[in-house]
Amino acid sequence: MTPEDFAALLTPEGRALLDSLRDYDPGQELAVATRLRREHPAPLVSAALGQARLRQRAVAKFGAEDAFRMYFTPGGGEMATRASVASYRAGRLAALGVRSVADLCCGIGGDALALARLGIRVLAVDLDPLTVAVARANAEALGLADLIEVREADVTQVDVSSYEAVFIDPARRGGRGRIFDPESYSPPLSWAVETARGAKHAAIKIAPGIPHEAVPAEAEAEWISDHGDVKEAVLWFGTAPGTVRATLLPGPRELLTADPLPDPQAGPVGRYLYEPDGAVIRAHLVAEVAARLDGRLIDPTIAYVTADELRPTPYATAYEITDVLPFGLKKLKALLRERGVGILTVKKRGSAIEPEELRKKVKPQGPNAATVFLTRVGGAPSMLIGSPPVRPADRPAARPAG
Repeated sequence: MTPEDFAALLTPEGRALLDSLRDYDPGQELAVATRLRREHPAPLVSAALGQARLRQRAVAKFGAEDAFRMYFTPGGGEMATRASVASYRAGRLAALGVRSVADLCCGIGGDALALARLGIRVLAVDLDPLTVAVARANAEALGLADLIEVREADVTQVDVSSYEAVFIDPARRGGRGRIFDPESYSPPLSWAVETARGAKHAAIKIAPGIPHEAVPAEAEAEWISDHGDVKEAVLWFGTAPGTVRATLLPGPRELLTADPLPDPQAGPVGRYLYEPDGAVIRAHLVAEVAARLDGRLIDPTIAYVTADELRPTPYATAYEITDVLPFGLKKLKALLRERGVGILTVKKRGSAIEPEELRKKVKPQGPNAATVFLTRVGGAPSMLIGSPPVRPADRPAARPAG
């Protein structure tokens, strides 16, 4: 899509055409396109169909009410912050008293929209002309244009000294896909950190796999998950230097410390196995969760916590374990057949076996459900068989472990 194609979507004809495609079936695109081209220019029809597909995909990230009013680029929709995460982060800045933010590398404007909805004035900057046009259109579509100035510029050349905070979201994808080296971000992480140091408050969005040793000493490092999926990490400046935080959405529920506990000891598998939330694991706060559960690791190198009692916690999912076995497909297949397990969830940590590969080999059949963990226990390849996740309301009556 060129800027000219996008501009056509903003005309009255383009808007009406796009609105008419809200519920169209992409599987019927050829027939729909043929019909529409009898009444509209072919380039406009192609642009509208492409935009309609992007809006449908964006519903999961932005919700239907916003997604069907917003505009997207193919890459911009993928890279944009999920609305729930952007709203949470904007709330943290608002709680700091921030009333103006320079949003550098703004993309399609998802973060700028979340900030403006809290009454924060935003300068949104991006270098790509089409992305800038989309971000500007989104501010107008959601009635926030009075608070969002969208500017086409190189973010490294923009004066942000008049803004109370800076938010930087460097590009972490290139022509060959995802970029893992922070210095290969665009702009590099080192530039983002230097810019953040010059602001009263700042936040830098980074990949959740960033090494902890790359976190500057004066920054707070936060890992954020949404409904159990790790979405991003953020380096905060002007908040709590040296603090490590795991934030779980919805909530938010926050586990944080400035003085991490040492790794917990490993021991035998107890009645319950706890799978820590991904944000907790990425933040290296498994020890803090284990301490709350009076638990231990099943292996010094594996982030599964085990305990003899069930203690509900938002920071980990609990499973009741029925069997701890050495790894063996024949033995597992026989056990599942004996128990009539046809609904099988396979989880792995520290195992080379892929879940789908295991399912094909054991061919589960039956009405019952179970979860199998492919992992290591005390260094040995093992299989842990358990129930589906235990919710607090499902807590069984106390009985001796064994």
